Amino acid sequence: MSPPMDSETVPSDAASVADRYHSVERLLSGAMALSVGVLGGAAVLVLPLLPALVAVVVLLVAFRLPVFRTAGTATLTTDAAPEAVRDAFTGPTPPVLPFQWGIADSVRTTDGRAEYAISYLFGLRSVTMTVAARETADGSLELTIRAGDRDWASYTVSIRERDGRTTVDVEWAADRRFGLRRLPQTLLAARYREAALDAQGYTTVRWEPSLSV
Repeated sequence: MSPPMDSETVPSDAASVADRYHSVERLLSGAMALSVGVLGGAAVLVLPLLPALVAVVVLLVAFRLPVFRTAGTATLTTDAAPEAVRDAFTGPTPPVLPFQWGIADSVRTTDGRAEYAISYLFGLRSVTMTVAARETADGSLELTIRAGDRDWASYTVSIRERDGRTTVDVEWAADRRFGLRRLPQTLLAARYREAALDAQGYTTVRWEPSLSV
């Protein structure tokens, strides 16, 4: 079994960006949950009991019901050599996952897989995310991410040298849907992602996410 990797090896500048994202995300998620509570309370005050209960149930279901799925493509460039970029994407802190390893309580490498212990709900709950990287037949990389015992997302990464710089083409797709309560995370990440990548030496040429139901 491979020895564990200490969290101190996480890229500090990108982790600082992830911490800022996480702080704002918690505020937005809390505000969204509070708004649902206010709407539910208003329904109880305004409507008769049975319609009010139905309205509260509908609000809670709409808030938690997994509806949305994300996917997308991106192109990044960097001055780092292709071999160094490949090592970064197959290492414990892939550059495209700063909002996972950057907010983790601990980052470990075990049997060739990265493991992120992430707590949420003010430490009341936690999940372990794992990232496994493998090389495909065409020489690209495939990252498979799991949260707990469930598939979470997959990334396909193609690395090539072009015009004296290394170009990285990324394609990703979520393996699970999420509800309205997770929407602030998805929208907010777009604001901080470029800064997190820049902190790791990558320039975002193109980032084209999609949201589907």
